[in-house]
Amino acid sequence: MPLTDIAIRRAQPAKKSRKMFDGRGLYLEVAPRGGKWWRFKYRFGGKEKRLSLGVYPDVSLKEARLRCEDARRMLTREIDPSEHRQALKAARVQEASNSFEAVAREWLAKHTPTWTPSHSSRVISQLERDVFPWIGGKPVAAVTPSLLLSVVRRVEQRGALETAHRVLQNCGQVFRYAVATGCATHDPSTVLRGALPPVKGGHFAALTDPKKIGPLLNVLDGYEGSLIVRCALQLAPLIFVRPGELRRAEWSDIDLEAAEWRFAVTKTGTLHLVPLSRQAVEILRELYPLTGHGRYVFPSGRTPNGDRPMSENAVLAALRRMGVGKDEMSGHGFRAMARTLLDEVLGFRPEFIEHQLAHVVRDPLGRAYNRTAHLPQRRKMMQEWADYLDRLRAA
Repeated sequence: MPLTDIAIRRAQPAKKSRKMFDGRGLYLEVAPRGGKWWRFKYRFGGKEKRLSLGVYPDVSLKEARLRCEDARRMLTREIDPSEHRQALKAARVQEASNSFEAVAREWLAKHTPTWTPSHSSRVISQLERDVFPWIGGKPVAAVTPSLLLSVVRRVEQRGALETAHRVLQNCGQVFRYAVATGCATHDPSTVLRGALPPVKGGHFAALTDPKKIGPLLNVLDGYEGSLIVRCALQLAPLIFVRPGELRRAEWSDIDLEAAEWRFAVTKTGTLHLVPLSRQAVEILRELYPLTGHGRYVFPSGRTPNGDRPMSENAVLAALRRMGVGKDEMSGHGFRAMARTLLDEVLGFRPEFIEHQLAHVVRDPLGRAYNRTAHLPQRRKMMQEWADYLDRLRAA
């Protein structure tokens, strides 16, 4: 007799599994622990086989019968339902392994070891925020130019045009990796060149007029916020490193007795040496009792143990709060200020300045100078620069 819902609900487990047949190969297997599984028994190629159709009550009697009929129709077409299910599962696994997100993460794993931490973090966060939610689950080979364009247009529409260009560039790198590894046959980003408006170029705001620099330095000295931010503001013009390098400075890299700071340049990963002037050492000695117990010289105010660096906007926000406009000075602007005045006012050789800015400087044979090149001259330059800033401050 065909099964009924009442009979299935009332079915009690026994010491051994027992079968309750419904007909046409469908039966319910009741396990000793009470579990109830739908099974379909059939023959294919002269062999008896079974196919699982789900668990009761998640799969009702009606649904189990429908699944059984689907399997029987496959048999009439000489298709083994079990092998068909395995093929579908394998296809899903293959599709998942070739999804855009899977390929992108494989590409990231190959390249992030050679990138700086800041660059790695930026690329990963852009993909996770702006790309994966929209096309991450799609097969990489199935992403069309129009679909990719819709992804980068979302970024453009929120006013982040430069980020949209970076997202498109990163996606292109993922697609080219997919082509190289056989997961795709073409890169849809190539046909989108010119689809986004160009980014207007510009320079970081910087003061290069000595008459305006003195008042700026006095403004920095008068900052009334935290000591950590004030010291960062005072140190920035003295050493003119990149803002990210300043905020991630670590005490373990600084030798106050030797007046040196050694670290890896964020853009190239090469080692760099910054001679510290007397004034820079004084600032660091003042800060050491507060943050010297932790990792970072300028830790985030939200992490008392100092295991996270200061926010990338801390110095910029402090400048704005003190009334320094965005068209006057930026965190990067101290580099342009030093580059200009060290050359035009103090008369130091350009290669000394460029080397201290951690730019690639090559000799006539094309070899890059090492980090200790011209070190005596650079020590003298950094001290004269600090003394010059003191004179501008006092003028």
